[in-house]
Order: sequence, then structure tokens, then C-alpha cells
Amino acid sequence: MKLPHRLALLLSMSLAACGGGGGNNGASGNEGGVVTAPVPPVTLRGSLIDPTALVPQTAAGATVNTLTPAALSALLNAAQSGSTVITGNPTCSVTVYRAHYHTIGSAAENTDASTAIMVPSGADPSCSGPRPVLLYAHGTSVLKTTDMADLGGTEARLIAAIFASQGYIVVAPNYAGLAGSALPYLPYLDVAQESSDMVDGLRAARASFAAIGAADSGQLYVTGYSQGGHVALATQRAMQLSYPAEFRVAAAAGLSGPYALSLFGDTIFDGAPTIGSAAFVPLLINTGQRAGARIYSATGDIYEDKYATGIDTLFPSTVGIGDLVAAGKLPDDVLFAADSLPQSPGYAAHFGADHLIKSAYRAAYLADMQAHPCGTSNSAPLACAPAQPLRQWLLKNDLRNYTPNVPLLLCGGKDDPIVPFVNADAATAYFSAQGKAAYTLTELNIDATSIGNLYSSEQLAFQAAKLAVRANAIAAGDDPNQAVQGSYHAGLVAPFCLRSARDFFKTF
Repeated sequence: MKLPHRLALLLSMSLAACGGGGGNNGASGNEGGVVTAPVPPVTLRGSLIDPTALVPQTAAGATVNTLTPAALSALLNAAQSGSTVITGNPTCSVTVYRAHYHTIGSAAENTDASTAIMVPSGADPSCSGPRPVLLYAHGTSVLKTTDMADLGGTEARLIAAIFASQGYIVVAPNYAGLAGSALPYLPYLDVAQESSDMVDGLRAARASFAAIGAADSGQLYVTGYSQGGHVALATQRAMQLSYPAEFRVAAAAGLSGPYALSLFGDTIFDGAPTIGSAAFVPLLINTGQRAGARIYSATGDIYEDKYATGIDTLFPSTVGIGDLVAAGKLPDDVLFAADSLPQSPGYAAHFGADHLIKSAYRAAYLADMQAHPCGTSNSAPLACAPAQPLRQWLLKNDLRNYTPNVPLLLCGGKDDPIVPFVNADAATAYFSAQGKAAYTLTELNIDATSIGNLYSSEQLAFQAAKLAVRANAIAAGDDPNQAVQGSYHAGLVAPFCLRSARDFFKTF
């Protein structure tokens, strides 16, 4: 029996992750589904809409305003036994607030979003006085209710434990479209929008610090996981290129992110779809369409008729990916037709009768790849001129187009089935080719064993966790290889790359 929807693995931060158009008959609004709106005044972006509010948390059946180290430990271990062995024991108490602010959507329209602010406190010197700020970008979620201010959520709880409880003021934006935002679609891997959203969230948090008792030391660190890895680098890039006087980043860490987005998309269409591609691709297309990329004239240009109507407004959703598959809104991660070629060995599950993408659309994409190849050199991987609109959009949002001027960690796992480690390899190769000094650029494969380096303990702990997943699967009569694959991206790699980022930041 299949996992209850392979596609649901895309959003399984299990231990810790709409475009314009009028369905199959064409797009609403302007031609091609492009929504136009005036750019909001610069003074509006990042400004608070409501007073920043305390967000009580539930622990041991009680509602509390502040989680003590003991209460946070209990919350972690109740959710998954042994969690504090992975995160470390909390040192500080954590109080969570939510700030509601103005930002922009992919069409540069004024909209709103919110951010969690996690504030440490306590008698330990690491918990009081001016504290460093950790700007965190979360992993992919299509659920409207996603809220990093709710520590009942696995990823939020993990970030609270690894960073806030160790003395960082955490600012974790929820992204426009989520957590009560009025934006009716979900921007995804849009460099301009996502970096604006993060910058505006940090501005709103800073405006709140005095009122909530958060003292900023002036040290700013930026990180994120999965989709958030791309968001984090896009944000550091924006701060470096567009806001150098406003933000000074001490160091950044991209964790399991699709930084090499052009390569990521080309690999999928070339016959090696990743787990979750049947959601990744529509999310990307919906965003590009909203941003004016004119990826289609009608959704039926791309998608099979069964899925074309409504796919442009499918995200964000009130239900999870598995429920969307069960309702027939998406296929179970089958992207291409059974006879569609090429097909890379090991990817047969992504080809079948009940598929998402029309073969003619894939053929046109592949023809453009052949006519306009990208990634032919490490020093200039984006020195290409694709004519196919989706490839153009991917190229525009590929992050191999600048050189970070801050210390950078790129962490991931070599066998990641959702965001392949080649993204870290390609970004590292590009940044190195631009002359970024080796001592300011660290690429970490957490699924390796090293002795004597800063991350040896995380690598060894990762191997132990992977063995535990296999042992538990065998004891339950399940396939241990499938168990590791299902847990790899979110359940295994995420906490250990986050721990590695914490260790990395301590050195700067």
C-alpha cells in the first residue's frame, strides 16, 4: 500500500515543513492572469497594523503566557519522546508575540502578513540583556492556518527550542497568504516578494521590541529551512543589495533550500521529479503568473483537464495536501504521462496515467532546454536566454546571481528526495567561482561522518537518528528504506542542520 499520499511528504515537517487565471477557460483580470496594483508607499511597508499581541501557549493542558525551560522541555518531549536530546535542554524561558504588518504580494500590491516574535528571558546571562536577533524563514506550508506563533506546530516548537530558548530573539514571519493574511494566493519562491515580506516582518518586529521587552544587541542572523532556505538567501541578498544602511547581517545559513532554482526545475522536467513536484510546480506557476510572468494564457495550456480548473486558486488551502489528493484536486505526485520521455531510473512513481502536466507542455519545455541550455559553467550558470516562460521565471528567481558578503553556511543531506543536495553543490560552486573566500563559505553534508570539525557531533547524531528510524520501521514490519526516505527531509535533516546553523552563528 502506498503512503497515504506521497505528495503529502512535501509538507511533513514531521519532527520539526494561486495564480491568476480563470481555470481552463482563461485568466481573470488582465491578459494572462496578471494582477496589477499600485506599489504601496515605501512608508507603509513594514508598518504595524495592530498593536503587537501576546500569544499564550498550551503546555501540559494549561494555558501559559511564558514557557519556562521545564515547560518547554515537557512540551517538546510530549510531542515526540527524546526531542530535547536533539535540540538540547532549554536554558531560557520563551514568551511569544505576534506582530501584524503591511507588506506586498507578488503583483507588488499592498497586503498584510504577520510574524512570530519569540523573546527569551531568565536568570542565565544568555537570556537577558541585549540579545542577538534570528530572522527565520519557515518551510513550505499550503495551510492557511500556518502560524509560527503557535508552538503547537512542530516547526515553530523546534525553532523555539533551538534558538529562542538559547538566548536568541526569534523573528519568524508567516508569509503573506498564511496565518490570517488577506492575500488570496500563496507567493512561492519569488525572490522579490519573499525578501520584501521578510524585511517588512523584521521592521515590524523591531518597531515592537520596546513594548514587549526585547533588547536587540545589533547582531542579526538569517536562516531558514527548505523553502525557507531559499527565502533566507533571498532576504540576505536584498539586505546586501537594497538595504545596506538599514540591515547589517552578521552571518546567514541556507538549509536544504532550492537556491539553484533553474537547475531544480530543469531536472524535474528532464525526468527526475522530486517528491512533492506535483505541488511545487503549480505553486511556482501560480506565483509567476501573479507576478506578471505570463506563464500561460489558460491553465489548460499546462495541466490535464482533470486538474486545470481551480488549480490556480488551490493554494493556500483549508486542508492539507493529502486531503487535496483524496478530493481529486491533485494527483498523487504523478507529474507526467506514463509514456512521456525521458524518464530517469528510479523515478517511475512520478509517471503514470493520472498525471498533472500535459505531454505537449513538457515537450515544449524540453525543446527550450535543448535550444537554450543553462548551467553550462559554474562561474556563469545563468548566462542563458530561455524562451519558455516557466524557465524564464525560474531563472529570474535563481539565487546564483550575486555573491554574499557575509559568512554563509549551506547545510543539507546528500540523499534528500524533496530538495536535492545538488542545490547546495551548485550554489557553493557558483559562490566559489565568484571569489568568495573559502573561510566565509561552508557547505555541510549532514549525512556524512567527519571527525574533529565543528559539526561532527551533529553528523554523528544524524547517523544515530537515521539508524533509529530504520530500527523502528523493522520492528513495526515496515520497509526501513521507505521509512528513512519519508522522514529524511523534514524529520531527520531539519533539526540537525538547524543545530549546525546555531553552532555556525556562535562563531560570528
